[in-house]
Amino acid sequence: MVTASAPGPRDLAEIEELAKTKPADAIARYEQLLAQTAPSGAAALDAEGLQTRETALVKLGELYRDAKAADKLAALVRGAPTYLANTSKAKTAKIIRSLLDIFSEVPDSLPLQVAVCKESIQWATDEKRIFLRQSLETRLAGLYHENKMHADALVLTGQLLKELKRLDDKNVLMEVQLLESKAHHALNALPKSRAALTSARTSANSIYCPPHMQAQLDLQSGILHAEEKDFKTAYSYFYETLESFSTQEDKRAVQALKYMLLCKIMLNLSSDVNAIVNSKIGLRYAGPQVDAMRAIASAHQNRSLLEFEQCWTKYKEEIVNDPIIHRHLTTLYDTLFEQNLLRIIEPFSRVEIAHVAKLVNLPTPTVETKLSQMILDKVFHGILDQGAGCLEVFDESAVDKTYEATLDTIKNMGNVVESLYEKAAQLT
Repeated sequence: MVTASAPGPRDLAEIEELAKTKPADAIARYEQLLAQTAPSGAAALDAEGLQTRETALVKLGELYRDAKAADKLAALVRGAPTYLANTSKAKTAKIIRSLLDIFSEVPDSLPLQVAVCKESIQWATDEKRIFLRQSLETRLAGLYHENKMHADALVLTGQLLKELKRLDDKNVLMEVQLLESKAHHALNALPKSRAALTSARTSANSIYCPPHMQAQLDLQSGILHAEEKDFKTAYSYFYETLESFSTQEDKRAVQALKYMLLCKIMLNLSSDVNAIVNSKIGLRYAGPQVDAMRAIASAHQNRSLLEFEQCWTKYKEEIVNDPIIHRHLTTLYDTLFEQNLLRIIEPFSRVEIAHVAKLVNLPTPTVETKLSQMILDKVFHGILDQGAGCLEVFDESAVDKTYEATLDTIKNMGNVVESLYEKAAQLT
């Protein structure tokens, strides 16, 4: 039997009930329970007390997460090794990873997560817990990537890959290779990103790949195919990802749905977007992110720059905070802008810039800058008369082929002279 002073399952049940109505009081009770020392005596009693403490540690972390108490949760992770001094190594590693998983759900706490993860790695190194250290370093590389510290992430993944290949730990190796692919993609090193993803898929094929990791590999494959403008293949990968994440009740499913809708927009199939959004799985993830993509699809279908600008303003957080969406929609906006301007200036040889701006419902300076860029990119021939505030459009001049013919003649003459020189050298 457990003595009155010893923390036990009954205490946990009481605190869990209290947490439903009074989270602050439950936090205080958990803190008090953890502060109690494990009762001395029989080994069975100690084991029960330790199990209670381990459960309390994770439950307290969840309450700190719900209260968004990042500093207290950081202190809890830092103190976890002390609380778990008498716990087995495997269980200690599992609890520390669970606490860091909980910490990752606290918003606006990335720098603190990085600091706490580094401290945990140092502790694991001092205690010579190699597998826990590798797991924590993999997590740190992921935090670096989320914190846009991609160069640091690549340095860490490089060190881990050397170590993991020697140990032949395919599970962690696959995860690190996927992180390496993401970091290279963020730095626009697409060939290296593709190579790392291929390595990750090779590792995944040689072992049992958990569904959540397979979904992440499919997601990264879709992103890289989208970068290559192969939106049809990318769509199929995103669809597989959505199905997998929705089965696992993973919140990243809405990200896959967004990318599916993006592919439809980029393929000029904006009319399909409403069908996907109104489907069973689309309605399941309805919200601002899906609404943003539907609004963009509508603007694209209407070829309306004004609607596009309004979407950008209204759903700024949903669009700008996702680098994949932001990059592709910026390209789409520029293409749509150019198409609209070319259509408007086509009948004119000279037109006021203000009139063009009025027709596209955009500010004159924005239109003037875009026209200047298009002239420099040789999209059309013309000049900007800024004094008069006009655009002069020239007919495309016929290409004079004399220069090309002259260069070809000179090249052929050079070949003849070289050939005669070689024959003369053979005769002598």
